[in-house]
Parts: sequence; C-alpha cells; structure tokens
Amino acid sequence: MALESVLSRTPNNVAPPSERVSEYFGTNVFNKNAMRKFLSEDVYKKVMDSIEKGTEIDRKIADQVASSMKAWAISKGATHHTHWFQPLTGLTAEKHDAFFHPIEGGSSIEKFDGDQLVQQEPDASSFPSGGIRNTFEARGYTAWDPTSPAFMMGRTLCIPTVFVSYTGDALDYKSPLLKAITVLDKAAVDVCQYFDKNVTKVGATLGWEQEYFLIDTALYNARPDMVLTGRTVFGHSSAKGQQLEDHYFGSIPERAAAYMRHFENECLKLGVPVTTRHNEVAPNQFECAPVFEDVNLSVDHNQLLMDVMEKVARRHNFRVLFHEKPFAGINGSGKHNNWSMMTDTGRNLLQPGKNPKTNMQFSRLRTFPE
Repeated sequence: MALESVLSRTPNNVAPPSERVSEYFGTNVFNKNAMRKFLSEDVYKKVMDSIEKGTEIDRKIADQVASSMKAWAISKGATHHTHWFQPLTGLTAEKHDAFFHPIEGGSSIEKFDGDQLVQQEPDASSFPSGGIRNTFEARGYTAWDPTSPAFMMGRTLCIPTVFVSYTGDALDYKSPLLKAITVLDKAAVDVCQYFDKNVTKVGATLGWEQEYFLIDTALYNARPDMVLTGRTVFGHSSAKGQQLEDHYFGSIPERAAAYMRHFENECLKLGVPVTTRHNEVAPNQFECAPVFEDVNLSVDHNQLLMDVMEKVARRHNFRVLFHEKPFAGINGSGKHNNWSMMTDTGRNLLQPGKNPKTNMQFSRLRTFPE
C-alpha cells in the first residue's frame, strides 16, 4: 500500500488487527519473490550472480530487468522512478522522473530502460564533496546497486544507487562501504581457506539499534532552537531528569505505542525487519531495532527507517529527534552498531569456539595477515 494512503489514515487505524506481518512483509520491495514472478529464469539467475558473486550485468540483461521492474512498480501504482542515494549530508536524496513518455500522434507510453536503471546524472554542484572538486564541476553520477533491492515509496519506484563524481571519486557513503565489503571478503576468505575449504565468501553483517526522542509538535514549534538544530541550545534544565530511571523499559505510553505500530507497519512493508521496541533511559526516549542483515542492506534500511519515522511522526502530532545529544543533562541517543562477519557456510567468524581447536579460527581472524 502506498505510503501516502497510509499516512492519510487516522493514527489508530494503522493496520487491520487480523492481518499477519508475514502476509505483508516486503510487499513494497522488488525482492527475490517479486523478481521470480517478473523476470525470466535466465535473467533472474544472472541478477542473483551479480548480487552474490559481483558479476557484471550487461546491457541486454539490464533492459530486461528495467522492463520487469517497471511492470512491477506500475502494478503497484507507480508513476515515477528515482535513483535513491546517500550524499555526504547524512540524509538520502532523490530526483524523480516520470515513466510517462510522449510519442507522436499526441499519445504516450510508459518508458524505463536499462540506461535509466543503471545510471543517471543528477546535478551534484550543491552536494558536499569533501573538497575533491570545484563547485562549478556539477556532474555527478548515480549507478545502480543491485545488492540492495528497489522499493516503492508512495507512488515512486526507488532504486538504491552509489553516487560518484565524473572522475570516479565517491560523493556518498555507500561507495566506500561497498569497497570495504569487497576488501574484507577477500582478506577473510584467504584466512578461512586454511580452516575450511568450503568457504568461498565472507560478508559483514550489521544489526543497528536506533534510539530517538518523541516531542509533541506544539512543544517542538515553541522552541526555535530545536526546529533549527534538532536540539536545545538555550533555556532551563528540564523539570524531570533521570531520577531513578523509572522510564527505562517501562510500560510504553499508548500515544507512543500507536506511533510505533504505525511506522513499524510501513517499515515491514519496505522489508525492514523491525522486531524490537521499548522505552529508553531518558523521559520520552525510545528505541527500535531490527534483525541483523548484510551490512549494505542494513545501512539502507536504517536510512529508510528514519525517513519513514519522520513522515509518520507528523501524522501523530509528534516530531522525532535523532540528534545524539538533544538535551543537556539527560541520556543522549545512540545508533549502536552490532556487526560481525558471516561465511557462506553459516559460520559467525566473530563468535569464539568452545575449545582451543575451534577457537583457533576466531583468534586468527582478529588480526588479518599482511
């Protein structure tokens, strides 16, 4: 269901009580199940090889993937598509283009081909660049990341991408991450081969914990410093601090619980496996957390989560604060990252063995060879 239609509902009518999560989890994601339905068997296998082995996708295959992705998105009401990327602003960015394409005779068609899927050229002049280029060198390119599935946000097909300059320098956080994943894979596999010849791939996994504050909209609007900076800059200390920490793991207030149910449902449709919610230490502070995933997908899902949380908060007359220290004198919000390395044989490499023999691999992996 489109995000706009959900956000137009009343907060207490978020999802039918009889609907199971398993029935709608990932319904707004062009995941493996959707690809099996919309791609031919041969194309599906080549896309999976690209995801799992890093093989290239040629133009002919890209055209077929784009056509199938368009058909899937339009079946869900999509009118536009966008390359969804993560510039050096700490936020996500997107430039929407319509599927609509006028043709002769005053008619039109829906068009989306491999060129549009694989690469786009947004104006990069106003994005931070870390000083690697002059502002007038505006060209920046987004390139499809097939390891992170496309998804529907409202009526727009969002395609996760990297963002680089025309010289190939990274202008985002995803490009360095993907390079780091590749380097880690090679180094870890070289070590694992001494212990288990069946290991051919090692991936990093990540389970994040997102802490946040909920502030009533009226109280938020009364503080210009909070509106402008996401934190308090002046004023008195809060009337209640963390005396006895009675908020921690306490009963979740109903208004906050309604908000949580709402954004969790939207995230679950986007394939974000949010499973945990609870009160945090400070007053009006809460936390949510998902099941761990491959690190690249997990980072994308955290960016999606924050975007959804901010949109949904407005429907509940809340503002959500992700600033690491929005209030002086009380607990700050963290984004704890629990990461590990997992082999394609199912072994967690950062989990020690139960005896010296099985612990040898863990000890060796803590210091990669030169």
